[in-house]
Amino acid sequence: MLNFIQTHGMLISGLILLVSYIFIASEKIQKSVVALVGASLTMLLGLIPLSLNLQSNVKGVFEYVDFEVIFLLIGMMIIVHIASRSGVFKWMALNLLKATKGHPKTVLFALAAFTAVASAFLDNVTTVVLMMPITFVIAKEFDTDPVPFLITEVLASNIGGTATLIGDPPNIIIGTRAGLSFMDFVVELTPVVFVIFLVAISLLIFLFRKGLKATPEKMEHVANLDNSKTITNKALMIRSVVTLALVILGFVTHDITHISAYVFAVAGASFLLLFEKPKEIYRDVEWLTIFFFVGLFIIIGGFEANGGIKFLADQLIVLTHGSLNAATMIILWASGILSGIIDNIPYTATMAPLIEELVSPSNPNAITGATHALWWALSLGACLGGNLTIIGAAANVIVSETASSKGHKISFLRFMKYGALITFISLLLSSVYLYFKYLR
Repeated sequence: MLNFIQTHGMLISGLILLVSYIFIASEKIQKSVVALVGASLTMLLGLIPLSLNLQSNVKGVFEYVDFEVIFLLIGMMIIVHIASRSGVFKWMALNLLKATKGHPKTVLFALAAFTAVASAFLDNVTTVVLMMPITFVIAKEFDTDPVPFLITEVLASNIGGTATLIGDPPNIIIGTRAGLSFMDFVVELTPVVFVIFLVAISLLIFLFRKGLKATPEKMEHVANLDNSKTITNKALMIRSVVTLALVILGFVTHDITHISAYVFAVAGASFLLLFEKPKEIYRDVEWLTIFFFVGLFIIIGGFEANGGIKFLADQLIVLTHGSLNAATMIILWASGILSGIIDNIPYTATMAPLIEELVSPSNPNAITGATHALWWALSLGACLGGNLTIIGAAANVIVSETASSKGHKISFLRFMKYGALITFISLLLSSVYLYFKYLR
């Protein structure tokens, strides 16, 4: 039995991954339970090493769990929850409503634009965690379903995160491997991301138009809301806003300090907890989401440990046959599709060295020409592909789980109806951009 598992490890781990996604999509069993069952099977069958082996350089199960993401999530959930108790998010929401004159379509565009810009400089998860309390307040004032706003925001966050080196983890991996700077990403990707954003949000406003209506009386009421008594605890508001600002500053200055984002998030949360009753705050952490991520990391880690991701990446490289045009388009579209199904971080980490070898001058079969197109194809595909499904990116999962906990369920298929369309359009526009910029 043990020999069979070792021999067919990639097939078995791939099957666990596939079955887990099927159950997640069907929503018959809660997502975190599916992820933990899949993770348990992965460990029990020995598909992933349980401990780190330094001598053979074999990663253990905990090396596959991205604890930076886990601690970042917990830290930001605590900070945002404490800050929300002061009324500051409601104050921001009401100011946004007043500035847009209470028109739902304008409000949706403003929320999307703010989310996209913030996601270019902050982690996407951080951005949506900050935006959700504002969104729920706005939806309540309009007496409307918050789901269209939430879906638009999460799609905007993944689009905006594509624009810069620090906007999305795959870009950090690509920048390091390819020697690309922050400004390289800004110059090469920001223009096309801006076009993708405008097209995508315009389409979403059209698709959601029936739910984006308000009577003149409601609009007038919203535009003239009294915001003078929204802040219920001024000292808490100042303390939490200053802490949040310092945490965000820590994120932005990572290149200078070399301190990971999760350290700032946990430090900020710890400071604010000094003034609170911890048990009350801990109850509001989305633990189902945290355990879902832990389980999913282990399942994907099992697939990676058995060579599954490398096998898929190798097949993509073989299909290119040395053609820059074919390689660019295959990498773009395959990355976009696969990143909507599996985590884009291990996928990018596997593809990056393969692309590096593919364009290396020491490789006799190296692809020549504007080889930077391959790196930009990987970046655009891996980042934009996160919009394909509700589990395609961490931000998607956070929004889905939080909305569900508040009684606004976003099903797998409902999200994919919009996510797949936006992903297709995003990749199509990216294809046009890469062709005219590098390939013609």
